[in-house]
Amino acid sequence: MTPEVGLTTQTSAPYNRLAMPVNDQAIVGAIRRQEERLARDPASLAFAQLADLYRKAGRTRDAVALCRDGLARYPRYTTARLILAKALAADEQLAAALVELNAILEVSPKDLQCHLLAAEVHRRLGHIDEAVKHLEAAADLDPGDRESRALLSLLRAAAPPSGEAAGLARLLRDDTFATVTFGSLCLEQGCVEEAVQVFTRILRKDPDHREARDRLESALRARQRRKG
Repeated sequence: MTPEVGLTTQTSAPYNRLAMPVNDQAIVGAIRRQEERLARDPASLAFAQLADLYRKAGRTRDAVALCRDGLARYPRYTTARLILAKALAADEQLAAALVELNAILEVSPKDLQCHLLAAEVHRRLGHIDEAVKHLEAAADLDPGDRESRALLSLLRAAAPPSGEAAGLARLLRDDTFATVTFGSLCLEQGCVEEAVQVFTRILRKDPDHREARDRLESALRARQRRKG
């Protein structure tokens, strides 16, 4: 019997679900143990755990190669396919990561982890509306995930302005101010949610606007730092 979904990895904050702090010595030891295990039994499913450890250690190319080799033998092992998608995304191979995520969702449309990662990858590609669709699916699957719901509200540009930023709300409705310069000014002034709205408006018109994509990620990181 081929293995099905059995996710063993966890995600971090939604602004970047690939980032994961690790203890260097602990991960080195874990990698060594899994390498020894796989050497004893090359057909073992341990390749997925080892690939995930490689990913966490920053060895994304090794993780990708190991996952592809293992999936050639176990193509229905969706845990390994998700790890492959994470490694590809961490290596900035975003389009390739989406291929793997779409393959998972074809057979497991209610895979929460997959929807969350797909939302992140689409967002990083500037595909804001696609990111929103996956966040909506994730919110339906896990109504208690407040952080994802808050991010969904931001990407929809539907979040109500705070009291001190009410004046900005009027400007945000004006296309004249949908510029990287204005969004960056909002971010510098600590108006993070408003900056996100500016950058998402730009990306809805031009998903390939690299500076807007980068600034959107900066704004989301700033938001996460502020939340502590």
